[in-house]
Amino acid sequence: MTLRRLLLVVLGGMLGTAARLALGLMIPDAAGLPLATLAANVLGALLIGVLAARLPRSSERRVFLATGILGGFTTYSAFAVGSIQALASAPLLAVLYALLTLVLGIAAVVLGMRLGRRRAQ
Repeated sequence: MTLRRLLLVVLGGMLGTAARLALGLMIPDAAGLPLATLAANVLGALLIGVLAARLPRSSERRVFLATGILGGFTTYSAFAVGSIQALASAPLLAVLYALLTLVLGIAAVVLGMRLGRRRAQ
């Protein structure tokens, strides 16, 4: 890890975190479920899939975009906290939310990688 790469991740993380906050302000929770977190994680997974298919792992662009921006934009910790908090008031919805997040996230990465490969050709 070079200082340049570290700074790329820090800058990207700040941008991604700010974008997630903005998304959270635009999309309210519904039924106690953090829908903005779901949206950020699924959209981020899609874009990370595209980048994984198009950019080499060692690329500085990938470090900035995927690790930095999208790493700051997506959030496992907020997903975990939101799931646990929803569990107290709506257990079935909380489990469905967690499963939906996992399934949609994986599907989004697969779709993103397919789109990324198709565009690269």
